[in-house]
Amino acid sequence: MLDLLVPIADDVRIEIPATHRRPIAIVGAGAIVDVAHLPAYKAHGLDIRGVFDLNADRAADLAQRHGLPRVYGSLDDLLADDAVEVVDVAVVPWAQPNVVRAGIAAGKHLLCQKPFAPDVATGRTLVDAAENAGLKVAVNQQLRFDEGLAAANAMVRRGWIGDPVAMSFTVDIDTDFSAWGWLVDSDRLEIMYHSIHYLDAVRAVLGDPHRVFATGARMPGQLPKGETRTVSTLVFDGEVRAVLEVNHNNRAGDARAEFRIDGTEGAIRGTLGLLYDYPHGRPDTLRVRSRSLPTDGWLTYPVTTRWIPDAFAGPMAGLLAWNATGRPAPTAACDNLRTLALVHALYQSMETGEAATLQSP
Repeated sequence: MLDLLVPIADDVRIEIPATHRRPIAIVGAGAIVDVAHLPAYKAHGLDIRGVFDLNADRAADLAQRHGLPRVYGSLDDLLADDAVEVVDVAVVPWAQPNVVRAGIAAGKHLLCQKPFAPDVATGRTLVDAAENAGLKVAVNQQLRFDEGLAAANAMVRRGWIGDPVAMSFTVDIDTDFSAWGWLVDSDRLEIMYHSIHYLDAVRAVLGDPHRVFATGARMPGQLPKGETRTVSTLVFDGEVRAVLEVNHNNRAGDARAEFRIDGTEGAIRGTLGLLYDYPHGRPDTLRVRSRSLPTDGWLTYPVTTRWIPDAFAGPMAGLLAWNATGRPAPTAACDNLRTLALVHALYQSMETGEAATLQSP
């Protein structure tokens, strides 16, 4: 049966041909750049020209450890470097729109952090500005490139479980948010900065829902201002549904981080290994059971890469391929506005206590 898995592995392998590569500079020298962006880019032989951060010492340390040739003295210096064609933006959310505007004015293609913008209207203006300038902007929604989830999506596309009818994420972990002071102070937390990953992954498989419902809560005495427990229900056309149940306050030590896709001819289930011992994690798992193959029980797909750092090459690969071939990236900002709209519809539901209709961005 293992020969069945070869085309799936081929479908999900992240490759960046030499003809697609362009010189890249990074804005932001935080932990995620250190442990995810730069290792992923190095593994694919990308040309990283340098980094800028408001904390010059942090940028210099990052550059020294990763062998980057230049530390820029300012954002203007980075954007004035004619050798740089692509800018990877890895800054706090409220700073990103201004960096994106400056990058567009300087004629750079951009890979942005999620959430792409604080609201859909701001995101729309950024997308319009990039399109008017003939520039490509994508969003670093890397979970859809995680090998386990990407393989599950490939199995769905190949019809292994028939027509998909349901998808779920169950995440029950204990998260210490104190390392991110800006997150602790955020009025919106869980869906905006965590479940946005799962919502984008659901969209990659099922498309866009038309109606949603969400409820959120805090743990008594918790440090963060925002919600740390959420349940979200997504209603799609016909009989297709998705449910996300996420808790960051597991006090029992029995962590779970699971997803499942059910179809008319079978099911796929897997785990997100990163969340069992974040940030170190463990390997993902993925199994499929199909009446159409048939798989003779649950067939294991051997996941060989990790969400961090490996999946972080995916959004950049998509942006570079878009620039080289004209084929829009899977996480192109114009499409990612729909993920952003979904996030805001869920908050609308949470605040009103009623289901919300998803508005087209």
